[in-house]
Amino acid sequence: MLTGLFRYPQTQRVIYGQPFAEALAREMQEAPAERIFVLASGTLARETDTIDQLRNGLGARFAGLHSKIAAHTPRNDCLDAANAAREAGADLLLTVGGGSVTDAAKIVAICLGNDILQPEQLDRLRATTHPDGTTTRPVTKPPALRCVTIPTTLSAGEFSGIAGCTNTSGPQPVKESFQHPGCIPRTVILDPALTVHTPEWLFLSTGIRAVDHAVETLCSVSPQPLPDATALHALRLLSSGLRGVRENPNNLAARLDCQLGAWLSMTGVASGVPLGASHGIGHVLGGTAGVPHGYTSCVMLPHVMRFNHAVNAARQSWVADALGQIDVPAADLLAKLISDIGLPGTLREAGMKAELMDAVAKGSLHDRWVRTNAIPIHDAAVVRSLLDAAW
Repeated sequence: MLTGLFRYPQTQRVIYGQPFAEALAREMQEAPAERIFVLASGTLARETDTIDQLRNGLGARFAGLHSKIAAHTPRNDCLDAANAAREAGADLLLTVGGGSVTDAAKIVAICLGNDILQPEQLDRLRATTHPDGTTTRPVTKPPALRCVTIPTTLSAGEFSGIAGCTNTSGPQPVKESFQHPGCIPRTVILDPALTVHTPEWLFLSTGIRAVDHAVETLCSVSPQPLPDATALHALRLLSSGLRGVRENPNNLAARLDCQLGAWLSMTGVASGVPLGASHGIGHVLGGTAGVPHGYTSCVMLPHVMRFNHAVNAARQSWVADALGQIDVPAADLLAKLISDIGLPGTLREAGMKAELMDAVAKGSLHDRWVRTNAIPIHDAAVVRSLLDAAW
């Protein structure tokens, strides 16, 4: 008999398909906030009028701006933003940008709620994966304030209470995990028109990241019925939407399909469904080797699917069905989707340095989702074989 526990996330509202300025104006009528601190993508801040629209819409409630969050959310950048938000007396965070900005807002909220003033103080709140594969998370006080998020990419971290942050203090950068359910933004605004400013490679590759969320949710060692359903529909929306955007970058309907698919792809992650090695290895490829998040899924997901096929073939057939060809291996359909939208299929193409292969293989054993892969991985040599296949 099927048994389990589903946790509803703390997202209160998702507003989709409306111009962000209109949606935000209505949201602010309901928000009991007077000091709104904005975290924004540097590109949007420099090259568009998005921040001017936000500033004009918020008026006297605009408390400050931080637009210097680098890729993979470095600790130092997060602390700079947290200290600026603290000095501004912020009572609400507002983000506009990609996944690094979204994760930064979660780290900022954790810092403000836990009296974190220096980057090294985050050590006491980071998750630790032990040699036996178990993960422990220190007790973390609730974030001091909530967030409203306007995402411009498809990584969909805005629907999760998990935040990735890169520690650059050691010999190799290390992506670390922090979590609190209160980190999930209160409101998410999905405006497809705003995503036109996102570089095409970034929009499409983060879409494959969302595909990865859906696929590894369906193929999880602990699946749940509601995430199964949303993941299947997410794959339908993403596979058609990504191809539509590739064919015509101004196709706002296709862009909205991608945004909706990314949202649905995260139902499992938000409720605690464990993912697999594509995500786990991807964290280390990003934090240690500097490979963009979306690209990590492009190069690893098909290979992880082939590796796992012996134990979850039935679930992989669900993926193939959602992608439109149940009689073709899911890994091949995923590889074709990645190729069709012009994204890299190898680590070389994604900019990986060969000399980091062993470091990534060893580091991956400390990621919780490598240990919850459909075929559990306990040996760096197994990870290295997957990296070699993707090279």
